[in-house]
Amino acid sequence: MEQNKDINQFDIPLAKRTYLTNHTSTILKKLLIFSPFLFLLFSTFALRLIRNLEIGSLDNPNFQAQINHDHRILGHLPYAEIPKEKLVLIEPNIQVHIDMQDSLIKMRNEAKKDGIYLVFLSGYRSINLQNEIFYSLKSFRNQDAAERARVSAPPGYSEHSTGFAIDIGDATQRETDFEIEFENTKAFKWLINNAAKFHFKLSFNKKNKYIDYEPWHWRYEGSIEALKVFETSNRQL
Repeated sequence: MEQNKDINQFDIPLAKRTYLTNHTSTILKKLLIFSPFLFLLFSTFALRLIRNLEIGSLDNPNFQAQINHDHRILGHLPYAEIPKEKLVLIEPNIQVHIDMQDSLIKMRNEAKKDGIYLVFLSGYRSINLQNEIFYSLKSFRNQDAAERARVSAPPGYSEHSTGFAIDIGDATQRETDFEIEFENTKAFKWLINNAAKFHFKLSFNKKNKYIDYEPWHWRYEGSIEALKVFETSNRQL
């Protein structure tokens, strides 16, 4: 009897059965029924969103540049436009980066001592001017963008915009200005043998797989700023 009395002193909890309300049960049933449709709807929306982003990116020239490790467009590297305060006038309508002014003039004077007369054809070109040059060629030459890029950089991708590029001709053979035949002039041969002394380098030689050979186009690499500008180009070489 004592043992039964001790057992009765403890309250033993009884298990209770709980039931979901009809309202909660109805919601769960609806979710189970419509979940496949909701999943399909969400998946379709997500796929369309991704597809639109991909199409939009492919149509964006900046994205096209970014998918290349060196950011090329049609074979050309991007170059920022030089601030106007860093430009100096060396000839009527011809400006260059102030860093290269002395070397450029000295190179011309040294060439003259050897009986070679260099003429400067083109220096700094703004991105706006490059835009006109590049896109006006479409109607004039009836070329698509890839063909035009072989002979003219797209706006924002020209070395001329840096102020460190200079087009050079032979004053005694002006018919060779901007022509491959310039390589046959005394001026070009002198540049090949002497331009490096003044920190100038031929930008587009015959080995360039992206851009046509331009014996008249030279760039200056005689300052830290210039080396930074052309670092990517030189690294590719």
